[in-house]
Parts: sequence; C-alpha cells; structure tokens
Amino acid sequence: MSSFSLTVDAKSNAIQLSGELSFSTVKLALEQSSGMFEPMAALDIDLAEVSRSDSAGLALLVHWMRQAKEENKKIIFHNIPKQMLAIADVSGLNELLPIQ
Repeated sequence: MSSFSLTVDAKSNAIQLSGELSFSTVKLALEQSSGMFEPMAALDIDLAEVSRSDSAGLALLVHWMRQAKEENKKIIFHNIPKQMLAIADVSGLNELLPIQ
C-alpha cells in the first residue's frame, strides 16, 4: 500500500504533506484533513515532501480550495510537484491554484 502522511501545526497554520498523493491515498488524505480548517485562520500547505501525485491529488487540492472559500479562509500551496503542475496546466487549473 502507498504511504501518505499529513502533519498539521495549528500555531503556524502549516500543513505538511508527504508521501504519495494519488488515487490510492486521497481517501486517507480526506479523512486526515477532516476538520483541519476549523482552528486555522489561514492555510499554508506544503507539498515539498510529496513523492508522487496524479489527478486525484490535484482534485484534493481543488476540494481544499473550495472548502477554504466556503469557510472564508486564505489557502496557499507551496512546492507543488511537477507532475501535479503538469496536470493542472493541461486541465487549465494552474491559473486557479493559489501557488507561492
């Protein structure tokens, strides 16, 4: 089974993703992220340690963007993997992703 982890530091609003962010791990990522927005005023999500990603991983980022918008919270993604950026570029989502 593919490995994935999500670490949250509520004091700094930092969320660190690591491992594989793909069809086989997105369900786990959704479960782990459930309720993570509530205590945070803004969200900085770092994907530097993501080893592999696919369109399901990108769909998760879009889901988090929608959730942040619904809760009136700022969200920024850092270090998005090249695989994910390529999928975003082809699908036209690259212009919508809040990347820093």
